Amino acid sequence: MAQTFRRLILAITLALASIPGYSLDSLNTQNTQPTWSELNSQQRVILTPFSSSWNNMDNYSRKKWLAIAKRYPSMETEEKVRTQNHMKEWVKLTPEERKRAREKYKSLKRSSPNQKTTLKNKWQEYQALPESEKNRLKSAAKHQDKTRPVPKSSALSLKKKAFSHPTRPLTSPPHFVATP
Repeated sequence: MAQTFRRLILAITLALASIPGYSLDSLNTQNTQPTWSELNSQQRVILTPFSSSWNNMDNYSRKKWLAIAKRYPSMETEEKVRTQNHMKEWVKLTPEERKRAREKYKSLKRSSPNQKTTLKNKWQEYQALPESEKNRLKSAAKHQDKTRPVPKSSALSLKKKAFSHPTRPLTSPPHFVATP
């Protein structure tokens, strides 16, 4: 039964592939997000910080920001201001900085409740500082980032690990059994 099902799937795939002009990319058209000019006026106003970069954004990011724009009208004023500021700051980041921000966000989501509480307390302490002290800390952090060595890429370390252990040669070729 499973064998028959696999053959049917293979036959359908081959049939679709043989149709002239047919592309598997055509299946992805449902996931395509609108260009800047296709957004309605309300979306364009909300997403203004992205006006120059919107058309270069990947579909996943566009979809995420469109979902935020959809929720935006029901947000409290303070949340709207925070969202607009977040968008303005996000646009200023380089792709590498965005990647680091995403990674940091993911690691924070995986943090234990105690770690989250500690971090929240530290953030509240920081928020209570006078502006001059905040600016001093920001300057120190920027200087520290410039002097901190760049960590080795994980791909490089994985490659080293892969070649650090000797492998034994195959004594015979693998056997493949063809099934009818």
